[in-house]
Amino acid sequence: MLEPLNESLEYVEAHLREPIDVAELARIALTSEYHLRRMFSALAGMPLSEYVRRRRLTVAGAEVVAGQRTLLELAVRYGYGSGEAFARAFRAMHGVGPGEARRDGLALRSQPRMSFRLVVDGRSSMQYRIVTKDRFAVVGRMATVPQINEGVNPHIMEMIKAIDPDSMARIASLSDQEPSGIVSVTRPHDEENHEEGSPLDYYHAVVASPERASGEEAAGLDVLTLESGLWAVFTSVGEFPAALQRMWGDVYSEWFPSNPYRHRPGPTLLKVGADPAGQGALAELWVAVEPEG
Repeated sequence: MLEPLNESLEYVEAHLREPIDVAELARIALTSEYHLRRMFSALAGMPLSEYVRRRRLTVAGAEVVAGQRTLLELAVRYGYGSGEAFARAFRAMHGVGPGEARRDGLALRSQPRMSFRLVVDGRSSMQYRIVTKDRFAVVGRMATVPQINEGVNPHIMEMIKAIDPDSMARIASLSDQEPSGIVSVTRPHDEENHEEGSPLDYYHAVVASPERASGEEAAGLDVLTLESGLWAVFTSVGEFPAALQRMWGDVYSEWFPSNPYRHRPGPTLLKVGADPAGQGALAELWVAVEPEG
């Protein structure tokens, strides 16, 4: 998987002065547009569109300083509709306008070219299973919060604390299938954006049948209905949330490139409990997948 992904990045480099055809990138990477965006964002730490923008403005910066073309010519050359639009994008990237950079020889920022590689160091054996689930519902309380990539998310903790005990007991009573009990469900507003602070919907909820989720017992609760499909279920034991966050990175950097599956649209489900062996937290991560090809 990583070799085709790197070939798609070569395509980006060859077409920085043209609109990037994401469908063509996905074809080169031998995957779907959705999976390409999701995998790139998880591996690179930024959306694919942001990487393309930064690379384009990095190369444009060199031409601005060289002074061989007018700023308007460069704006057109790099796909901007006007010199003002180019200047705004240039300042957002480099911290200075193109005119200042050319006139005063100011230092510019650079987005290096990316490539991906798989490092096999034998530090862990990833445990997973593939589960087929019929149509089901997530039922509980939902809040929109900013994404936090490391450590405990205080916005989520505040939201959970605000759920009264009676509501929590009512939510827990609706669980009727795997994963059982209270689960954490996250769904980014932008599937390709995993940057710190990007908005996502967080559900403190249970998994239940659609019929139960639409019954009187669930009245007033937030419901997210999901269609049938495959789920890859990963298990991790260790200190929470550090072990889980490492596992999330390993799923995208190691598991997806090594297995014939790709991510499909859908939220992420997480169940956390105490490890019976006393080794910390036992986490079960559910990721929506589909077969490659």
